[in-house]
Amino acid sequence: MNTRVTMAEVAAAAGVSTMSVSYTYNQPSRVSSATRDRVHAAATQLGYTGPNRAARSLRNGKHNSIGVVLGENLTYAFEDPQARRFLTGIADACLEANTALVMLPNLHSDNDNARIRDAQVDGYVLWTTEIDDPLLDVLVGTGRPTCIQGGPHHPGVEWIGIDDRAAADAVATAAMTEHARPAIVALRPDSRRESTTLHGAEPSDISMPVTRARLEGYRDACVRLGLDWAAVPTLFTTHNARAEGDRAARLLLQDDVVDTLLVMSDELALGVLDAAAATGVDIPTQLAITGWDDSTVAAAAGLTTVAQSLFDQGRSAARWVLGLSAAIDSAAWSIEERVSTGRRNGPQTETNMV
Repeated sequence: MNTRVTMAEVAAAAGVSTMSVSYTYNQPSRVSSATRDRVHAAATQLGYTGPNRAARSLRNGKHNSIGVVLGENLTYAFEDPQARRFLTGIADACLEANTALVMLPNLHSDNDNARIRDAQVDGYVLWTTEIDDPLLDVLVGTGRPTCIQGGPHHPGVEWIGIDDRAAADAVATAAMTEHARPAIVALRPDSRRESTTLHGAEPSDISMPVTRARLEGYRDACVRLGLDWAAVPTLFTTHNARAEGDRAARLLLQDDVVDTLLVMSDELALGVLDAAAATGVDIPTQLAITGWDDSTVAAAAGLTTVAQSLFDQGRSAARWVLGLSAAIDSAAWSIEERVSTGRRNGPQTETNMV
C-alpha cells in the first residue's frame, strides 16, 4: 500500500529543516535558491507533490481560494472585454497570494445563493448586482470578507468603483457642446433583461446601481443644459453586447431627431458606430456618440468615453479580501474626448478620483 510522502521525509532527504521545505512551497522568497533546488530534487526523487492543501485548510481554517461572483453566465467573463480586465486584476492578486480563483455565477436563484454561500473560499469579490439582492445578506452572514465592484453599497460589504454619476455628467456635457437632442443607450435596469424604451426615465426605478447612477448623471447634464428630460428617450438593452448597441441605435435613429447617443458601455457604443456606418450617418456631424470604459478597440475607433481601470479595481478588491492590503484603493476616472464627439486634435482628458 502506497503512503503519502511527508514534508519531514523530504527535509531529511534534502538535509534541511521541515520549515525550509514548507517555505520552499509556500513562501519561496524566504529560502535561498540553493535550498529550493535541494528540496525540489529530493521531492522529485521521493515522489512528493507538495503540501496537502486540504489538510492545511482543516488546520488553519483557510481554503486558499477566493470566490468571484458574477451576475452573468460564465461565458460573459470570457466574452466581455471589461469583465476580462476585472478578472485579470483579481487573478494578479491571487498570483501574489499564491491562491486560487473560483468562479461563481449568480443568476438570482435560491440554489445560487446556497451554492455561493457554501463555496470553499476565504472571501468574495462581486461584480455589480441589484440593490437589495438577497445574496448580499447571505455573504455578510458567512463572516468572510466581501467586496463589490460598482455597488450597491451594503452594510458589511466593502465597495470599489468610480463616481458613475459624476462621470456620466462629464461625458454627456462633453458630447453636447454642439448637439442638443440626446438619447441614451442604457445597460439593463434589473435582472429581467427586458428591452424597453422610456422617455424621461426615472433613475430611482432602476435596481442596477451602475445603470441608475449613470442615468442620473446624464439627466444632471441635460437639466443643467436646459434640455427637457421628459423628452429624452432611454433604450434599456438586454445584454452588454455590440449587437445590442447596433439594434438600439437603429431603433433610436428611426425618426431622424436624435443627434447624440449617450451609451453606457464601449461594447454597446461600438455597435452604435456599426449602425451609423451601415445607415450612412456621419459621425460626429450628424451624430455624436459616447461610450464607457475606454477599451483598446474603442480608442482605435475614436470613441469619446469614460476611462477607468477595471484591472486596478479587481486587483485592489482581491488584495483587500485576501488580506494583502488594509484598505481599498481609490478608483480614478477620466473623460477621453475623441472624434466621435468632434474632438479632432487628439484626446482631452480630465482625471478624477473616488
